[in-house]
Amino acid sequence: MITDDGMLVPDNEMHLQFRSVSENEAFARVAVAAFVSQLDPTMEELTELKTAVSEAVTNAIIHGYENTYGEVRVSCAIWNGVVEIEIEDDGKGIEDVELARQPLWTSRPELERSGMGITIMESFVDELMIESAPGRGTRIRMRKTIASSTKPIGQA
Repeated sequence: MITDDGMLVPDNEMHLQFRSVSENEAFARVAVAAFVSQLDPTMEELTELKTAVSEAVTNAIIHGYENTYGEVRVSCAIWNGVVEIEIEDDGKGIEDVELARQPLWTSRPELERSGMGITIMESFVDELMIESAPGRGTRIRMRKTIASSTKPIGQA
């Protein structure tokens, strides 16, 4: 959508902010699913997005704020049937993003986690971007086209 002053704005958007505790992973997953439901996604599309969000939020909590507390931010926007989800933290960041993208790699080998979080996210969305800097946090941006959505929000 383009405003009168020529600004490109999403059809709809939402923003969440919560403490980096594991109980909030389910909250983020359900909130994103509820927001995306306006596009009438298939159960498969919804499950894939929920899983990708779970992985991103869990990574922020476990790896970003390793044994400390901080803030996790989740933003969602809809652009003509495309969902864009950002999960952001101000935690310790990722030293080597390309290494972190490798299946089974983990910065916390002592945990029961298998190091598949980023691989899982990549398999469930159309596009995954990771921006991170040591000591400054991480931003994960995911995009997924909802196949059943053929028209922008608010149009009959």
